[in-house]
Amino acid sequence: MSDAILSARELHKSYDLGRRKVEVLHGVSLEVASGDFLSLQGASGAGKSTLLHLLGGLDEPSAGEVFAGDQSLFGMGASRLAKWRNREVGFVFQAYHLLPEFDALENVLIPARIAHTGIGVAEQRGRELLERVGLAKRMHHLPTELSGGEQQRVALARSLINQPKILFADEPTGNLDSKTGDEVLDLLCELQREAKLTMIIATHDDRVAARANTTLRLVDGLIA
Repeated sequence: MSDAILSARELHKSYDLGRRKVEVLHGVSLEVASGDFLSLQGASGAGKSTLLHLLGGLDEPSAGEVFAGDQSLFGMGASRLAKWRNREVGFVFQAYHLLPEFDALENVLIPARIAHTGIGVAEQRGRELLERVGLAKRMHHLPTELSGGEQQRVALARSLINQPKILFADEPTGNLDSKTGDEVLDLLCELQREAKLTMIIATHDDRVAARANTTLRLVDGLIA
């Protein structure tokens, strides 16, 4: 086994849509080095989001395997895999997925509460993260009281609350105007460098992909 922090071997993924089977990935293999910033680029339907979800353990492949170090993700069992996702990785999506009844700080703290982190420690880190993403004065606002860019900053802070080793971002600027998207992307890159995170972004945007150290282009479910 390699010393990659994350690797995939011959990943296939298909979906049954009625009588029709749609094959999205056709045998993708890759390795991600610790601390790398990797972009998965491709047009809509190329398989980049599907690959990202498989690498993050959010979905299971039809065939093939994903390894975190030398551990098989899908050989862990559901409980261990859920713990790995909670403690080792963070997720940022195009849709912010904030709970509407919780304020910004409460949303940020959700992964820490799942991990049973002490309340005092979690709240201190949550406040520090919201300050770091520029929301020191907005931490007690509900999502409906925040702009799209502010909501994405809350989602970014939430993804970092458990100090993950790997950050996954699926079209993180897709719902934002170009100026706000650039600001969020700048922040993502800064935080990735500061924390020495491994970061994997799925994007169709050339400007986003250009910021990465490594870019893999997916075409029709294969790395081109």
